[in-house]
Amino acid sequence: MNTSPGNVLVLMVDQLAAQWLPVYGDSVVDAPCVESLARDAVVFDAAYCASPLCAPSRAALLCGRFASRLGVYDNAAELPATVPTLVHHLRGAGYRALLSGKMHFVGPDQLHGFEQRLTTDIYPASADWVPDWNRPVSDALPWYHTMESMLTPARCLASMQTDYDDEVCFQASRALRDLARARAAGDERPFLLVASFTNPHDPWEIPGRYWDRYDARAIPLPDVPAVPKDRLDPHSARLRIMCGADRVEPSDEQIRRARHGYYAAISYVDERIGELLSVLSATALDASTWVVLTSDHGEFLGERGLWYKMSFLDPSARVPLIVRPPGGGDSARRVRAPVSLLDLAPTLLELTGFDRDSVVGAEMDGSSLAPLVRDAPRAAETRSPVICEYHAEGVLAPAAMIREGPLKLIVCESDPDQMFDLANDPQELVNLAGEPTYAEDLARLRLELERRLDLAAIGERVRASQRDRRHVSRGLARGAPTSWDYEPRVDASMQYVRARADLYELQRQARMEEPGGAIPGWSALGETGG
Repeated sequence: MNTSPGNVLVLMVDQLAAQWLPVYGDSVVDAPCVESLARDAVVFDAAYCASPLCAPSRAALLCGRFASRLGVYDNAAELPATVPTLVHHLRGAGYRALLSGKMHFVGPDQLHGFEQRLTTDIYPASADWVPDWNRPVSDALPWYHTMESMLTPARCLASMQTDYDDEVCFQASRALRDLARARAAGDERPFLLVASFTNPHDPWEIPGRYWDRYDARAIPLPDVPAVPKDRLDPHSARLRIMCGADRVEPSDEQIRRARHGYYAAISYVDERIGELLSVLSATALDASTWVVLTSDHGEFLGERGLWYKMSFLDPSARVPLIVRPPGGGDSARRVRAPVSLLDLAPTLLELTGFDRDSVVGAEMDGSSLAPLVRDAPRAAETRSPVICEYHAEGVLAPAAMIREGPLKLIVCESDPDQMFDLANDPQELVNLAGEPTYAEDLARLRLELERRLDLAAIGERVRASQRDRRHVSRGLARGAPTSWDYEPRVDASMQYVRARADLYELQRQARMEEPGGAIPGWSALGETGG
């Protein structure tokens, strides 16, 4: 396996749980491009997001730090511009750094180390979506998830989300070709390109040809039907109240149709991923590029009567993580040890030549997966437990999860502990927190969690942050608005014809030959060869 430093292509999708991909065992979803990628890659079977919500998860992924340490508690919290990200580190080492698509940055800094954003974000950079722990969860704020996405999935010619992801794919493909042109011209700088799609996040409004890949009658119902209200854990009950699921009893047909739309969205974004991988191969950049595929969090899709995310249960928190080394080669392997997306930044830094102990060890909460990628003997045995946290809408106090081996512990000051043995109970139906047999394990995991996260102190910071940001949001809503949203500036001076005398030379510089060179019988100047 080639593990030399190289380029990095990160492919992100939104709201995709690992369990909905064929690579992780699903028998219905059609995602051939992800399957093809995985055939030459290291597949992590138990990867968890750092927080089951967009902005905190993405900030933690980029920085390798707990979201609470960054102050990114929810989807209206700002990542400070002075915090170093993976992007800053790579750019400081000479990498080009480009972003196409969603990253859900809040506030005036919409780059966080990237030299250029190739598209706008799909979500706003404002501070409007601030949770309020002083309000009852039944008092819904206007931006809360509702059951509309579940009840009204759409077969359509186009939608806002597919238009957006088409643009993300187009701009990222174009960037890869430009990077290949630069390399052919002698520019050997490596690159980081993040292509971040919004699908399969709801609403599921997808063109018909993706719906048509599925037989509606073959769409399965949830493995775990809706749990009766009197048997729900308190957090799951709050999630159902927040989105209105407690007031809706969807029919089997409605559940199947919602799942059909989600499956179609996966097939749609799988095709976009395939387009980018094809460009990477056609430009011969695949031989020098690390490829990473992941998602910011999962999707319940009706399991247990729950929809969307914001939970530590596996459909919400367990995500795909696939890492393909440059050239692929004999890299196909599965890693069963639990890992975190907090580990991705230190992993990529080590794989691209950074000294793990100097830069990474001092700044990051995650630990490098490079030994696992390289198949180092016994690398999984020395790994720390995985920790996930959640401090946004739907909880009354900070919540956290820790997983070590098959055991998962979920704690929140306002709720009873939950503990599951995923080896014997993969659907997380039997709470072992009160079982004497597991008392020692629970105490040990809680002690490790408390050592790494001070939930009481985090709670004080969250409440103060919510209060401050509510004042900011109210103030900015009055008077003349100023948008923080990033609008890319397009410089066409070197891309298209702009009254230049060297017209044909400009066109030649922009042309990329197919492998094998120019058309037989023609010279580089376009004249008939002899």
